[in-house]
Amino acid sequence: MIPISVLDLSPIPEGFSAADALANTLDLARHAEDWGYRRFWLAEHHNSPGIASAATSVLIGHVAGGTKTIRVGAGGVMLPNHAPLVIAEQFGTLATLYPDRIDLGLGRAPGTDMATARALRRGLDQHDGFPNDVVELLGYFGDEPEEGARVRAIPGVGTHVPVWILGSSLYGAQLAAHLGLPYAFASHFAPGALEQAVEIYRRTFRPSPWLDKPYFMLAVNVFAAPTDEEGRYLRTTMQLGFARLRTGMPGQLPRPVDDLDAHISPEIRPMVDEALRISAVGSPDSVRATLNDFIARYEPDEVMLTGQIHDHAARLRSFEIAAEVLGALPVKA
Repeated sequence: MIPISVLDLSPIPEGFSAADALANTLDLARHAEDWGYRRFWLAEHHNSPGIASAATSVLIGHVAGGTKTIRVGAGGVMLPNHAPLVIAEQFGTLATLYPDRIDLGLGRAPGTDMATARALRRGLDQHDGFPNDVVELLGYFGDEPEEGARVRAIPGVGTHVPVWILGSSLYGAQLAAHLGLPYAFASHFAPGALEQAVEIYRRTFRPSPWLDKPYFMLAVNVFAAPTDEEGRYLRTTMQLGFARLRTGMPGQLPRPVDDLDAHISPEIRPMVDEALRISAVGSPDSVRATLNDFIARYEPDEVMLTGQIHDHAARLRSFEIAAEVLGALPVKA
């Protein structure tokens, strides 16, 4: 069976609070562990009314402490918002508390608007220090540095926290290949460069102390339900939320609607459909067929599922159906 994982943004649905969202996140993680998911990742977003995972490392610790075996990590930490040493200390601490269960996915974007980036004290110059920051961070997780090293991450040294590169462009694919790191593509909301990025990553990958061959993770939205009609209805939440975000009106996770076209203009709808095209929607048979097609086409080493669904019980059921479906798929050769 191909490994499957969960990406959770700890969504805050309309009519609910951040406290509800955080409780739902832990509940989903516990269920995902029972259903056989390998990882449970959380993403860093700031100043987002519908997302409660801003303090990503804190929430990772909460989820890891409330589960037993599932790997918990960041998908991802937006490294330019932070000093590499601070992230090394945070994730070194997590890895010390929860050995062999912590992952660190790294992104290059701010994960927010520029006003919030300034509030985060992020440098706004045009110099791209991301590659050097990644290398510095990897060094903090390595074995004891040479005698006389002035800066160490404590905890952090010797934890060897697995580091992933996340991206939605060719840049991340090239960097992951150059450094010999696993690569996760954000195909769940930005699939435009998916085929080319995966090809470049695999073709130019250089073995490293961290990885001897390419390891690619495909992100897929899933809206699974007993019927195709119900799955399409659940999906309208994410479609409507994405349209609002792209038109400058972010908010809490919308309730699903019966007539999506009454809520999204015809000028915006094609953009939404293209951005969210890597999605599996509908009944178990429909979801199985779509996921099987994605796996055959892109040959991922792992699939990470996500899905912004307003009703928590329906979200749980969607991930449960997906686990059942992927458990029945052929094993990747």
